[in-house]
Amino acid sequence: MVDDSKELESGGDAFHDSDASGPSPAQQEKQSGYGNSEHDFDTGLKAWLQVLGAFFLWFNSWGLINTFGVFQTFYEGHILSHEPPSTIAWIGSVESFLLLFGGVVTGPLFDAGYFYILLPFGSFMAVFGYMMTSLSSEYYQIMLAQGICVGIGTGCLFMSAVALMPQYFQKRRALANGIAATGSSIGGVLYPIIFYKLEQEVGFPWATRALAFVCLGTCTVSIAVMRVRFKPKERRTLLHLSAFKEVQFSLFCLGMFVGFMGFYNFLSYVQPWAIQKGIVNDNLGFYLLPMLNAASTFGRLLPNFLADFSGPFNVLTPAVGITALLAFCWIAVNSTAGIIVLAVLYGFFSGGFVSLPPVVMATITTDLRTYGTRLGMFFAISSLGLLVGTPIGGAILGDTNSYVGVQAFCGSCLAFCAMITLLIRIIRSGPKIVYRT
Repeated sequence: MVDDSKELESGGDAFHDSDASGPSPAQQEKQSGYGNSEHDFDTGLKAWLQVLGAFFLWFNSWGLINTFGVFQTFYEGHILSHEPPSTIAWIGSVESFLLLFGGVVTGPLFDAGYFYILLPFGSFMAVFGYMMTSLSSEYYQIMLAQGICVGIGTGCLFMSAVALMPQYFQKRRALANGIAATGSSIGGVLYPIIFYKLEQEVGFPWATRALAFVCLGTCTVSIAVMRVRFKPKERRTLLHLSAFKEVQFSLFCLGMFVGFMGFYNFLSYVQPWAIQKGIVNDNLGFYLLPMLNAASTFGRLLPNFLADFSGPFNVLTPAVGITALLAFCWIAVNSTAGIIVLAVLYGFFSGGFVSLPPVVMATITTDLRTYGTRLGMFFAISSLGLLVGTPIGGAILGDTNSYVGVQAFCGSCLAFCAMITLLIRIIRSGPKIVYRT
């Protein structure tokens, strides 16, 4: 029987059957190096420097992705005004798709010991992509620079951020990941405002280059402080297909695929919806997403803090459920105060939905030596939801000429995700209500 303290360190369930055969997850962690007693976890300057470095990687991955809304508005009115909005939106969809789908390659590369190549390469691609975007004037040029180059670069940065945390944190793994994940929220606040203000004063090329310079400076901090703790002792495969034989892994991939398919419809369409309905003016409409991202900062800290004590599934499930409820509430909102409150609440509760999946994946991975590969597979599946989600919303909007269908689609996808995470929780706990998982 594995004692509770060891099991809590591994981030797993509260108990194991006494007659279970084979090594326990805690023992497997020790064999892989992740639970090596020679190392201290959850403490020390070096460990928290990894959180600082990961913060800036989130800042320059999802933080940059969340900036595309202001680019979409600018492209529609200037450089790409001859293109329909749905065509322009594919640039952002490809960018976010590559961020997650790249995990199929970057996850195994991390497991294989190529962290020190992934980090500088990702930084270079993100900076280079924005520098080339500043020189672009045609659709294909912007797609190559911002959609593909920045997408590949942010994918390398994001995987480096989430895959390194389990090497330094056990009991406080969720909190460390949550603190790092606030970087995406803060980036989603600062980057759009920087671009919006500078574009008006110095023009599009230098506003875009300013983002590239900020990205370069902050990525340099990550390169300077982040260090791999455990080097692999064996080669890793590109895919770990046997993971799909695990019910929990397969269900979690399905649930998050559907959840991400609906999630970004709120972020993509709440601003034009509010402006077209006359609920807010253009200036206030621009600040809806920064307010949402600011609230998401706290929504990534508190749920991750609680997850270290109650277990990530016990926090993720209600977070997704409340986010789904808020998406349905979007249908009934018709006032300025209402949409501001809704955006803030959506940002707060969706913070756990975005930041907890890597922690959940660590919980359902018994051998953390395969964590990077499994995480990459999970992100690749989720990326397909990101790729098709907002275009589906756009198609619904185009066919019905009404946002109600988009709002219902957003809420339904998130509700399905909440039911799947609840099902996994029941599989892990059985009929028990109070159970750490």
